[in-house]
Amino acid sequence: MTIIISVVTTTLLIASTACGSQLQVGSPKVQYIVTNNANHTLGGARFNKQIGPNTAAQILYSATNFTWAVFDQANNPLDRKNITSITLLIEDIGAAAQTNKTTIHVSANYIGNYAANLRRQFSGTIYQEVAAIWQWNGKGQAPAGLVTGIAHYVRLQARYGTVEKVKPGDGDRWDQGGGVTARFLVYCNQLKKGFVGQMNRKMRHGYTDGFFLDLLGKPVDHLWSNYKERYGLEARTHRRHHE
Repeated sequence: MTIIISVVTTTLLIASTACGSQLQVGSPKVQYIVTNNANHTLGGARFNKQIGPNTAAQILYSATNFTWAVFDQANNPLDRKNITSITLLIEDIGAAAQTNKTTIHVSANYIGNYAANLRRQFSGTIYQEVAAIWQWNGKGQAPAGLVTGIAHYVRLQARYGTVEKVKPGDGDRWDQGGGVTARFLVYCNQLKKGFVGQMNRKMRHGYTDGFFLDLLGKPVDHLWSNYKERYGLEARTHRRHHE
């Protein structure tokens, strides 16, 4: 089954089609396509029963709107990538999830074997992968850890946690990636509201570590040291209070 959702601005129309449902939300137009290519597998069947293509398409839509809000692009369409469609494929692949340009591939095996709250985990994965689609990457010049960290930051801000269950202050480097960098970005955003969106905007045309100095007034290594010191102090204080 394939579900297609087209998003324009505000008016909602739903029409039944032979392949499922087609939803149009009254520019710029973004189309969401969900296809389950693994109906024959345990994971594919579980996807159909517990989530389904229509709900998955709605999650894609919500994830895009949330990402635009984090990146301060909701009312600034010229700041966004020129993307007209996002495709989600449920497939019999090895990796839990991976994104290629504007196509998200999610493993049916991963869906079939996930033991906890599937809907929540699936939603977190989609928010992270949708953020990866919409974010700028400094024209390939930004550290990979920062790029993945921003995607994880979006997931974290949507209250879906981090894949690695990283706590504030964890990690060895600010650009370690994933949840480590996401937690550091939370700290940076606390120093200056909207920091992550401003960083993403700067990364449209390239990247330099100097962006941290430009936006926060301190070199990134200095910020990382302050971050580690802050949460190290909080951890020590917490231990003393429980001794």
